[in-house]
Amino acid sequence: MQYRTLGRTGVQVSTLALGAMNFGAIGRTGQDEATAIVDAALEAGINLIDTADMYSRGESEEMVGKAIAGRRDDIVLATKANMPMSEERNHQGSSRRWLVTALDDSLRRLGVDHVDLYQIHRWDPNTSDEETLSALTDLQRAGKIRYFGSSTFPAHRIVQAQWAAREHRLSRYVTEQPSYSILQRGIETHVLPVTEQYGLGVLAWSPLASGWLTGAVRAGREVTTSRSAVMPERFDLAIPANRARLDAVEQLAGVADEAGLTMIQLALGFVTAHPGVTSALIGPRTLDHLHAQTAAAGTVLSADVLDAIDGIVTPGTDLAPHEKHDTPPSLLDASLRRR
Repeated sequence: MQYRTLGRTGVQVSTLALGAMNFGAIGRTGQDEATAIVDAALEAGINLIDTADMYSRGESEEMVGKAIAGRRDDIVLATKANMPMSEERNHQGSSRRWLVTALDDSLRRLGVDHVDLYQIHRWDPNTSDEETLSALTDLQRAGKIRYFGSSTFPAHRIVQAQWAAREHRLSRYVTEQPSYSILQRGIETHVLPVTEQYGLGVLAWSPLASGWLTGAVRAGREVTTSRSAVMPERFDLAIPANRARLDAVEQLAGVADEAGLTMIQLALGFVTAHPGVTSALIGPRTLDHLHAQTAAAGTVLSADVLDAIDGIVTPGTDLAPHEKHDTPPSLLDASLRRR
């Protein structure tokens, strides 16, 4: 395992980080297997575990808490808030009112007195940067969080939050967690230049592109991944973007074979090769998945391999732009772009 500094915090984290989204109802990973995954991840050298309050409505946090009991100080522990946690309209968002409550709930579920990294899961257009940053700064000063970051923020919102922190003399976001893979490279155009400019650590989620880059999705083969059962539209070849992804995957498989790599090694090696990326978040459902993914630890792609990838998927390009999670609201709601 390799290690890098998380932004400018001085904290050393592994280049592969364990994402716990599949722990609980979402991925149907039970406590025993979740604990075994955490055990094996730590043994492989992973020292950052990332979860969120909304993953299976808190179940993931509870399972992570049980799995790390007795070894909290050896782990860089991260969680997130902002997504809806109930039907109550104020049990979501980035207001001070909700974040104070949400963090206490997360600490209780995790069984800890603080988290190392507290992240705002999505940009909240209804809440000012000053409101959110002020609340996070106070929670940091209270010792409940060590650092805080953003997740899947558009580039202009990352910049605005940095300026708001400076203007109001508040602590700032020190990390960003964007979606990034060979098939979804859009953040290379705007987000990664911004995070590099401001010295933010970057924890890339979905580096295996929802299973497209695991080796399980190939032409002429029935797709039987767990993600395809939950989100069949992402693998429906009647959709042009999915046909483009399959074509790219077939070409990438040839690159991987020629380099003597698995598709997983190619995919994770690509993400961690970018100088703006700190860690790639892997989200195994099973112990076998974890072993296949940690086998990519230390994978360094040659310039020839990286050039070949660029020839298949143009830098800065999203093959499935409709799946982006940082699209400005005005592009989704026509009323917001008309007087």
